[in-house]
Amino acid sequence: MALRLEAVVFDVADSAAVADFWAGMLGREVVMEPDGALVPGNETQVGLRFVTSDSLQVGPRQLHLHLTSTSLEDQQRTVETALRLGGRHLDVGQGPDESFVVLADPGGNELCVIEPGNNWLAGTGYLGEVTCNGTRDVGLFWRDALGWPLVLDENEQTAVQSPLGGTKISWDAWDRSKNARNRQRFDLVAADPANEAERLVALGATRLADHANHLELADPNGHEFSLHPA
Repeated sequence: MALRLEAVVFDVADSAAVADFWAGMLGREVVMEPDGALVPGNETQVGLRFVTSDSLQVGPRQLHLHLTSTSLEDQQRTVETALRLGGRHLDVGQGPDESFVVLADPGGNELCVIEPGNNWLAGTGYLGEVTCNGTRDVGLFWRDALGWPLVLDENEQTAVQSPLGGTKISWDAWDRSKNARNRQRFDLVAADPANEAERLVALGATRLADHANHLELADPNGHEFSLHPA
């Protein structure tokens, strides 16, 4: 498979500050880029890219991140680290007895620190999951686009995971409204973007625009993603 998921992208007001937060959380470096900053991943852990934007749209979130814990003490250390690095607690309607902790990074992006013993995220690594807004059709699309096995297909929820393991990507259609460009999306790379774009369109994507250094497409639910040359 010639297509690779390089990073999950977040449009933020201050890309350096948010990248520093996530580099501190994940123990990774920050690579500065012309329009933002990248916190690179590896073969089993997804990368995160933060793009500086002065035209942030207010609307429903399209994805958020799940961090794993090995013990209750480890979960609390993760929460304390996030707060020290500039994160904050976030109320999304969770009850007082929830075993996970909901936070926001300095850019307002939601993350959950998952309780220890969560079987779904066992063995995924620290950045255990990217959970996305999307129907079953989108999960099947990304299964075929990335060539990653489907590890969940139940009650309209789907998830894929690299054959090497690591971060899972899941979909559940919690909000089907869309009235603005997504602030959160995927960046992909391919040796031959033009041919890959044709394959993705055949799988159900829509080609939106050809830019100087990347192609912009949308998945079957209309959520944008970018395709860059490797």
